[in-house]
Amino acid sequence: MKTRSFNNRRPKKYFSQSRYKNAGSSSLGRRRPMSRFKKKIDPARFINKAIAVEDNENFTPKHNFQDFKIDQRLIAVVKNKGYKIPTPIQDQIIPYIIDGFDVVGIADTGTGKTAAFILPLINKILRNSKKQILIVVPTRELAIQIDHEFKFFARGMRTFSVCCVGGVSIGRQISELRHNYNLIIGTPGRLKDLMGRRIIDLSKFDTVVLDEADRMFDMGFINDTRFIMNGMPRERQTLFFSATISNKIEEIKIKPEDLRLDTFRSSGPGGQYVNKRESAVRITHLPTGTTVSSQSERLQGLNKDKAMKVLYAKLYQLKEAKRKKELKEIKGKTVSASWGNQIRSYVLHPYKLVKDLRTGVETSDVEEVLDGDLDKFIEKEIRN
Repeated sequence: MKTRSFNNRRPKKYFSQSRYKNAGSSSLGRRRPMSRFKKKIDPARFINKAIAVEDNENFTPKHNFQDFKIDQRLIAVVKNKGYKIPTPIQDQIIPYIIDGFDVVGIADTGTGKTAAFILPLINKILRNSKKQILIVVPTRELAIQIDHEFKFFARGMRTFSVCCVGGVSIGRQISELRHNYNLIIGTPGRLKDLMGRRIIDLSKFDTVVLDEADRMFDMGFINDTRFIMNGMPRERQTLFFSATISNKIEEIKIKPEDLRLDTFRSSGPGGQYVNKRESAVRITHLPTGTTVSSQSERLQGLNKDKAMKVLYAKLYQLKEAKRKKELKEIKGKTVSASWGNQIRSYVLHPYKLVKDLRTGVETSDVEEVLDGDLDKFIEKEIRN
């Protein structure tokens, strides 16, 4: 389990239908249970699996649930659910979410990742009933799962959520959004649709959670996610969670001679130096000029490890940007197939004619052109 957090405004913290259905027989007209044919959907099939990076059997938490600064009603619900001690992700990240830090959390599926952000978010709503929070996830199944988890922990506390996902009627969701709510859980496409209809106004939301963030971007939701984030206030708390570490990042190779390592003493609030040893680390990748640093840990080795992880991520971003630029140059300029931009025009009735609009070549043998015989057009294009 690894987590880390970023906050520009504060000192940085790092963390690793009915039951029966007509069978369709007109002669017998029998009604059979749907359960014989309908397969149960397992939401876990739609959630990216993580690579186990360490064994937590001997994990000793620094906190008990009673130590967290959360409402006692939540403590009671946690106890009734059977949670005895916090999991590693919960132990490390809950205090920083409560204190208002932006965080990035990476943990395996089944390690209590959802509760790690649901509990402090419910606590935030209990402190201020006017708080509005947004949770964005890549799949409908994950959104429904988180909504059920929220309703379990917040039962009887007069906090309300709306699940906004595709594949179901949007009318019911619009109706629920017209009532009081504190939390919206949704997929990017449906959220963008509701924003376009002016049903959701994100300017009043001061907290956003991106769960399974890497999976969301892999599925092509990056532009929709940017659109959603742009509708929120700049001063907000942002929580990123993921159950995976991209294998593509691990493919990045760095030569030791391409790195320059500088050490310095980490500073505390006000800029004063609070450490006597030079435990902070600054790493520069000489070929690209990329610089990263870490000073949150007391040991120089731990700071170096964290800085290297950030460096790998930045180099991967540079590699992807270069790949997309090269691909764009190969493809050339994209031209819309709207009227006036066509390459050829086809007339099939009342007479037959194919004309190349660029070179003026015409032929009445439409069948050959439709079968792929374009030699006449290609030759004229080349000679021009």
